[in-house]
Amino acid sequence: MAAGGVRAVRKNAPPREDVLVAAMATIAERGLEGLTMAGLGRQVGMSSGHLLYYFGSKDELLLQTLEWSEAALGAKRRALLSRRGTAGERLRAYVDLYVPEEARDPHWTLWLEVWNRSQNAGPQERERQAAIEGAWHRDLVALLAEGISRGEFRPVDPDRFGARLRALLDGFSIQVAVGLPGLSREGILEHVREFLSDALTS
Repeated sequence: MAAGGVRAVRKNAPPREDVLVAAMATIAERGLEGLTMAGLGRQVGMSSGHLLYYFGSKDELLLQTLEWSEAALGAKRRALLSRRGTAGERLRAYVDLYVPEEARDPHWTLWLEVWNRSQNAGPQERERQAAIEGAWHRDLVALLAEGISRGEFRPVDPDRFGARLRALLDGFSIQVAVGLPGLSREGILEHVREFLSDALTS
C-alpha cells in the first residue's frame, strides 16, 4: 500500500479505546466465542483485516482489552486507597471494588476468558497478566502493612495474608461472575467482613 493509503487508513480508523470498549461489551454479553473480528469490525467501522493489523490476534485483543480495563480500575483503586480514613475502611473499599457487581460483570468476564486461555499463553503474555495481578497484590500488601503499623490489625505477614485474601476473593468473585445461585454479592461481602474481623482484629 502506498504511504498515502496507510495514512488514510489510520486517519479513518476509530480510536483504539473505541475498539476495546466494543470488544469488552461483546465479551461480557456473549463471551469470547461471540466475539469475531468481522463482527467487531462492523461495530467500529473497520475491516477484520485492519483489526488483525492493529492487534495481531484475538488473544492479543483480549489481553489488551483487559489491560485497558485494568488501567481504569487501577486508577480508581489507587484513589480509594489514598483517601483519608482508617486502614480498615480502605480495606473494605478494596474488597468492594474487587468483587464483581453482578453476573457477567464485564471486567470479571474478561478475567475469566484470560484465565481460561492462559494455559496456551506464551511467556510474554503470562508476564503481562502477572503484572496486572501484581498491582492488586502490592496495593493490598501496602495497605495491610499500614494497618499493622498503626495497630489497627493484628501482626500478620502482609504478603502471605494478602495472597490468601485474594484467593478467597477470587473464589467468591467467580461465583458471582458466572451467576451461580445461592450466594448474593452482599452475602459474599458479609463473609469477607467476618473473615477479616476474625483474622485481623479479633
